[in-house]
Amino acid sequence: MTDALKRLSDEGVAIWLDDMSRRRITTGNLAELIDQQHVVGATTNPSIFQKAIVGDALYDPQVADLASRGLTPDEAVRMITTADVRDAADIFRPVFDATDGQDGRVSIEVDPRLAHNTRATIAEAKQLAWLVDRPNTLIKIPATKAGLPAIADVTGRGISVNVTLIFSLARYREVMDAYLTGLEKAKAGGLDLSRIHSVASFFVSRVDTEIDKRLEKIGTTEAKALKGKAAVANARLAYQAYEEVFSSDRWLALEKSGANKQRPLWASTGVKDPAYPSTLYVTELVAPNTVNTMPEATLEATAENGTVTGDTIRGTYEQSRAELDAIEALGISYDDVVQLLEDEGVEKFEAAWNELLDSTKAELERLAPSEA
Repeated sequence: MTDALKRLSDEGVAIWLDDMSRRRITTGNLAELIDQQHVVGATTNPSIFQKAIVGDALYDPQVADLASRGLTPDEAVRMITTADVRDAADIFRPVFDATDGQDGRVSIEVDPRLAHNTRATIAEAKQLAWLVDRPNTLIKIPATKAGLPAIADVTGRGISVNVTLIFSLARYREVMDAYLTGLEKAKAGGLDLSRIHSVASFFVSRVDTEIDKRLEKIGTTEAKALKGKAAVANARLAYQAYEEVFSSDRWLALEKSGANKQRPLWASTGVKDPAYPSTLYVTELVAPNTVNTMPEATLEATAENGTVTGDTIRGTYEQSRAELDAIEALGISYDDVVQLLEDEGVEKFEAAWNELLDSTKAELERLAPSEA
């Protein structure tokens, strides 16, 4: 069952789970995935927590305690989510130790309502790092314009960051620049660069969803032939950018001081269109020193049906550029698409966060002690 996952891991792709819940932690499911499915890390986001917490009685004892203390929904959500991330990080700790800090990581995101506020994002990132208090945590910061200086600042403080919601190649280069700036600040401050790690979460499937919709509307044979091409091409060109930046003189100077490369992480890898292979965004994005964070359905599909044939990224850059150029030539603006996806990504996370707050408020009221 797991031969394909082992081959993927052997090719240099770290397999992370794009999900987390208290039930996974307490039932031993997470430990089983680590032992049997080559899972070496996990990512969370507001949508994942919203689905995990609502209606699960495992959270009732903690929620009842929080209600007794009179915590607000905002405070309660942070206590609940950081507890899950802390416990998950403890389960991943042996992986973290065995990989010298590269894997065995669990991510937790700053409040998405702060995505356009640099100072608040920095403050929240520091608070989250303090609350979880585990060396194998990654603090997720969205790659908005306001997020870029926050990434540099937080990295400069020695906090490891997962940069999320990256859709465009230009923004990805800005993210890598922010990471290097942060490392330079950390070096100037005398911090140990070898202890700072980062991943850059480049979103995949949503690119196809949006561009395919526009290609379908055009409706020509040429347009339809390009469906399902954009997301993989975009991610492959991101890897090309990664190779360029992390072979530059600027990087090499930091590497000599012990710095770690910021690995590309393929996010949003669950296939949205059933016409495509369920493993499309896994097997077509194989290259060394990458991470693929998968929903469990994608993980299982890869284990059962994935065909891993080696590196499927390097050597494809010319073809990938030609495919994106062909889409642009049909009148579909790449810049418009990626900006729309970034805006929608922030909005979706905000909506999930607000749903989580509303649900938590209802649970706090349900489990509040009676006044008798």
